[in-house]
Amino acid sequence: MHSALARITISLIIIVGVASCTETKPVYHADGSPARLSQWNQLALQGSVLTPNGSTEVYFPANQLFTDYAHKLRTAWIPAGESAKLIDEEIVYPAGTVLTKTFYYPKDQNGTLLKVADKTSLEVDTQNNQLIETRVLVKRDAGWDALPYVWNDEQTEAFLRVAGSSKAISLKTETDENLDFVYFVPNGNQCSGCHVTSHPDGGMHPLGAVAKQLHAKRSPTDSALQSDLFVAKGWLDQTLDQPASAAWRDASLSTEERAVAYLNMQCGHCHNPEGAADTSALLLDGSHTSPVGRGVCKPPIAAGGGTGNLKYGIVPGAPEKSILLYRMASDKPDEMMPELGRSLVHREGLKLMRDWIGSLSGDCG
Repeated sequence: MHSALARITISLIIIVGVASCTETKPVYHADGSPARLSQWNQLALQGSVLTPNGSTEVYFPANQLFTDYAHKLRTAWIPAGESAKLIDEEIVYPAGTVLTKTFYYPKDQNGTLLKVADKTSLEVDTQNNQLIETRVLVKRDAGWDALPYVWNDEQTEAFLRVAGSSKAISLKTETDENLDFVYFVPNGNQCSGCHVTSHPDGGMHPLGAVAKQLHAKRSPTDSALQSDLFVAKGWLDQTLDQPASAAWRDASLSTEERAVAYLNMQCGHCHNPEGAADTSALLLDGSHTSPVGRGVCKPPIAAGGGTGNLKYGIVPGAPEKSILLYRMASDKPDEMMPELGRSLVHREGLKLMRDWIGSLSGDCG
């Protein structure tokens, strides 16, 4: 009798909150949208620590999108017996693939949210961090679907919010300056705005779990590239035959190399030959064939009111006269770029762009 009650008690403990992922495998939902994040079994709350399922792989893109200084925990999972293929330097994932990205902020002993450099970890201690949302990107037979899950105040479960959500955030900088803003969880259409890179008829696909972003080490102390780890795991049939991808935070690289890597991740999903910003004729994904294609001495075509009365996208040696920098420095909805995914200005990215534009020679006479 007592052993039976013990078994029932243990079962109830496992069911409450986010289920213990170490006990069972991740779940692929071929259709439908589970109401709770725990129904995917990709992550587990073990005490006060959010831990990835042992069958998943935590990954770190060489470059990550700026999202109001949120920290991010990313996981990937491919069902047993399935494998992705590298085709034309792009990873084609099989149906059943599930990617998650959990956004959170560190807090001090008083619960104050603190801004520190963007980083990624292998798990999240909820006593020292506040969970905001977890985005699930799932590959189904018809293509990728994006599902946003918002964490409750108790930090015990995240619930599906297809219409998006918002949360007031106050960050303290290293100089004790407060940054008060509203953090927006995207709705389904907004997810498509970034994850559909070929308009108007293209499908969604990942931005971080792609070949060039995984063709990098997870940390400086690692010996293998993440793409090689995927191959060793049987998740990928081959890896890129080229050097590791550049990271904009890598201080050993030139300013231009870092700037190109930054623009590729932050802007390239729209500013590419088939992207949502194709009417601008501004290519920031590295596919330009001339400096003007990247914005150097290029007058705006479809910038609307976001030019700041400036004449060119990039003016060599003159960041203050460049539309690109003006839009990055703005937080106004009708001016700022990127126009989705942020409420704050990325100061570090802005400084990199200012240094790069300032280093360019020539003029637009």
